[in-house]
Amino acid sequence: MTRIPHRSSCLIMCLWTAALVAAPVPAPIPPPPTIDANAYVLLDYASGTVLAEKNVNERVEPASITKIMTIYTVATEIRDGRISLDDEVPISEKAWRTSGSRMFVEVGKRVRVQDLMKGDIIQSGNDASVALAEYVSGTEDVFAAVMNQHANRLGMTGTHFLNSTGLPNPEHYTTARDVGVLAAALIREFPHVYVWFSEKEFTWNGIRQPNRNKLLYRDDTVDGIKTGFTESAGYCLAASAVRDGRRLIAVVLGTASDKARTAAASALLNYGFRFTESHRVYGAREPVTEVRVWKGEGEIARLGLGDELHVSVPSGRYESVEATVNVDPRVVAPVSAGQTLGHLTLALDGEEIAARDLVSLDDIAEAGIFTRMLDEVRLWFE
Repeated sequence: MTRIPHRSSCLIMCLWTAALVAAPVPAPIPPPPTIDANAYVLLDYASGTVLAEKNVNERVEPASITKIMTIYTVATEIRDGRISLDDEVPISEKAWRTSGSRMFVEVGKRVRVQDLMKGDIIQSGNDASVALAEYVSGTEDVFAAVMNQHANRLGMTGTHFLNSTGLPNPEHYTTARDVGVLAAALIREFPHVYVWFSEKEFTWNGIRQPNRNKLLYRDDTVDGIKTGFTESAGYCLAASAVRDGRRLIAVVLGTASDKARTAAASALLNYGFRFTESHRVYGAREPVTEVRVWKGEGEIARLGLGDELHVSVPSGRYESVEATVNVDPRVVAPVSAGQTLGHLTLALDGEEIAARDLVSLDDIAEAGIFTRMLDEVRLWFE
């Protein structure tokens, strides 16, 4: 079992208790399946760990995978109160004439934001994308600039958008990694919108269209996300599934067919769930250890993490994870809650798998002059 090695003179707490009997040695994890795609990535949603990858940072065309950011941008506008789901959007001639997959909105008519979002998500309607973009930002060009602002904020360093649809343009590109980052942000920030990505069909203007994500029909653990296709981009799919409370995200870009992208995403998800596992190590503001505080009204400050910490490891290897805590050797009041006073590192077989700052969970005010003077003397002997 795992314990925290002694790395400093501070008080150190063990993460796990030593086992009384030796655990069986787990089998080695096999390599990921062979995926015939230009790029792909398999991510653990909770930890953000990359479980499998190919050309993960290579710039590729996203096709209608773009619409994940279109919906993210619209959802942000709704959350911030600038538009609402019930707003009625006038359909421009540009939106009506947009080529490619369509929701079949009619020029001059008004369509609710919610209906356009579903047409964009489920039917992959390029006309719906343009209508939403024009309503939010006036023009699609300005909307694309807002999309890029969100991409920069989310750390999507290999992405640049020129439109809301994903129609081909040499300067419109993304990476498998960035799509995974975006998908995780959408699921985390807008779960009430994300549920629409699991809907299998949508009818508008008397035309029923099925969701193009075939995994929704074949695997009841899959609840999204989005397909994409152009001749230059190939067949693309971002998929996510939840099994036993754990979510994985698979992004496959540039395959040869609809069948190939579906099989590739399914193979990645099955591999991740079968051969890896994820664990919540600590919660946000959950005490990890303590540190002595000098010259303060209190002598002890509890240390913890600002956010939850999850780790992903090969199946059966969690017991082998080692944790190391290092804290500042000389902490003097005043101390503010949230102040960084140490560091936590998790490693498996000597390789770092997670690292976080340890912050004070307590405010420790400066003590009176007598206590400060007494502690000053004591520090001479420390």
